[in-house]
Parts: sequence; structure tokens; C-alpha cells
Amino acid sequence: MIRVLIVDDEPIARRGIRQQLRSEADLEVIGEYGDGAAAIEAITGLAPDLVFLDIQMPEVGGFDVVEAIGIARMPAVVFVTAYDEHALRAFDVHAVDYVLKPIDRHRFRTAVERARRRLAHAPEQLDSQFNSQLNKRIAAVLGELGRPAHDFAKRLAIKGDGRVILVDVDEVDRLEAAGNYVEVHSGARHHLVRETMASLEARLDPARFVRVSRSSIVNATRVRELQPMFNGDFVVMLRDGTKVAGSRRYRAALDMLTR
Repeated sequence: MIRVLIVDDEPIARRGIRQQLRSEADLEVIGEYGDGAAAIEAITGLAPDLVFLDIQMPEVGGFDVVEAIGIARMPAVVFVTAYDEHALRAFDVHAVDYVLKPIDRHRFRTAVERARRRLAHAPEQLDSQFNSQLNKRIAAVLGELGRPAHDFAKRLAIKGDGRVILVDVDEVDRLEAAGNYVEVHSGARHHLVRETMASLEARLDPARFVRVSRSSIVNATRVRELQPMFNGDFVVMLRDGTKVAGSRRYRAALDMLTR
């Protein structure tokens, strides 16, 4: 059996997905959730095989859920959306597929079949007509942007003590490696995130967050002073008086911080 979670803030949408799944004998719905924060906890605790995940939800949307769990740890995902321009981001996070609201029965079954193939590790034989349409949408969006889009994280979802805390990246002063965790400093508060520095760095806007050493990332807007050292290393002084050691291996950060 394929264990399924349904996540959508609209009860009627959740009911519609469940009805569509009734004819799929090998899919078992193990939970329904109406918000992204609950979905993060459920995915972590229940380890489903497949998630039907709404993109637009208050506070914590579908892409926020993926960011919180991490792409490498996410189960197979079929995004549910009323706006097909989200196809580009769904493609970027390696979703199995996406379906538009109101849900078309044929498209839904196509998405389910792709999920089966993905979970069976079988080569995915995508419908050529759908692929063509999707590629045209992606090309159109890229053409409008003039370059590939990268939507950097606006908030970090931090799990702990049976809850999910949302921290706006604008409020983050610095990030420090702490063993298998990253310590996120925001004013007088700090939170531990079970994620690597590299994966967090990839999700943050490089124009605002600068890696100054192997174990430190700083918010450029919080930097008050730079203190070069005789051996090529440097010290970053933040507005709150915190000193962060910078490595000469990351000297390019100096250019970013002085722009």
C-alpha cells in the first residue's frame, strides 16, 4: 500500500482529493491536514509515501513545507494549485506532478500513476502532450524573467518541542554551525535547525546572507564593521556587538559586505 497524506487549507478540496483516491485500491489515506505547520509535523512523524500538497496556504505554504523538511527527505509530492504558473517551482523541487483546481479526473489519475512509477523506482514514461504543455509554460516563465528564477526562502520553519516556529529571514542576524545542527540567531533568540550549512546557504539570498567562514553566515545588513587580521583572516562586527570570525578562504565575502 502507498501511504498518503492530504494537505489543503480548503475542506472541500481535501474532500475532493479523498473522493478521487477512493478508486485507487493501492493508496491508503493516513491523514488530512489543513495547514502547512501541521503538515510538517505529520510528514516528520508519519513518514508517508506520497503527499498531495496545496501550494497556497496561509502562513506556511506548500513550498515552505518542502523547505522545512528538505527536498532530500521529502516523500513523493503532487502539488495542488489553482495557478499553473507554480508549475515552474514544482518542477524545481522535483515534484512528481501537479494538478490544477478544480481537479480533472484524468489529470489526477495521470499524477497518481506517475507517483506509482516514482515510488517503484521505475523510469517515468511521461505523457508527451502534457510534457509539451509543461515545457512551454516553463519556457514562457523563463522568457518573461529573462533568466532562471530562484525564489529564496522568506521564512525558516524550525521544528521543536512539538511545534513549528516560523522565523522571518529578515530578522536573522547570523547562522552558526553546531555539530549536526545550525544555530539560527535572531536578536536575543536562537534556534537549532537540523540542516547543513550548505543547504541553508542555498536557500538564502546571497545578496543578503554572506558566508564568512566554514561555520558562519552573516546577514549583510547587520554588519557594522570589518576588522582585517594580519594573516588574511578578518573579524565581522555586527550591530549588536557580536564578533564573527571570518576566514581568508572566504575573502570574497569582504567585497560583498563592502558594496
